[in-house]
Amino acid sequence: MVTAKRINHVWHVDLTVVPIGNGFWVPWLPFSLPQYWPFCWWVAVVVDHFSRRAMGVGTFSQEPTSAAVRALLGRTIQAVGVKPKYLICDSGPQFDNDGFCDWCDDKNIQPRYGAVGQHGSIAVVERFILTLKTYLLGWSTIVPWRRQEFRRELASFLDWYNEHRPHTTLKSCTPNEVYYRCFPAHRKPRWEPRSRWPRGAPCARPWALCRGRVGAQPDLQVEFHEERKHLPLVKLRRVIGDNYPSL
Repeated sequence: MVTAKRINHVWHVDLTVVPIGNGFWVPWLPFSLPQYWPFCWWVAVVVDHFSRRAMGVGTFSQEPTSAAVRALLGRTIQAVGVKPKYLICDSGPQFDNDGFCDWCDDKNIQPRYGAVGQHGSIAVVERFILTLKTYLLGWSTIVPWRRQEFRRELASFLDWYNEHRPHTTLKSCTPNEVYYRCFPAHRKPRWEPRSRWPRGAPCARPWALCRGRVGAQPDLQVEFHEERKHLPLVKLRRVIGDNYPSL
């Protein structure tokens, strides 16, 4: 068992398929659809365990080979400028082979394999994939047929996921706040709408100082990341008193 002690200590890598159009009908022949383009995209994702940050993603028109996945990992390491000590994956043909093991040895990375057929053995990356599919498929988003358009959709989702989406596991921090060691937004001074609330009294966790005078009347505003309505950005703005910037 491997425990992530810091950022870039443990990475996860896994594959999934994202159906195009109405998705897959049933998983058996002759009613099933082939798992390759134009019926679906294959997506490979790399996630940092400690921060839950999506480090890299790759798209393929058919099930990628081990060499293609290794190339994605190499590009991710080059882009980040650091490599993990451990790499957690499943026992699929892309990972359980001599080529992948030799690649890990050359990079001084120790591969760790999740238990075959055991739910939760690679839970972190599985959770990320579930979130990815929920926002791409569960919000009436049409998965593009063109590779470049699909890559743009993935890039927008990754930007929103890393920068704006808080995580319960991270105590409501975002992956970028943990990864880059930023002061979390939910710990910054807050607006207190209760006019009789003592300024020094504790609030719901995590505790934060009151901003300005108590009795603020905030206005809830919902915007969308890159005008994509399945990627919401919720902001508060004070409507009376001093003109504070939005949170």
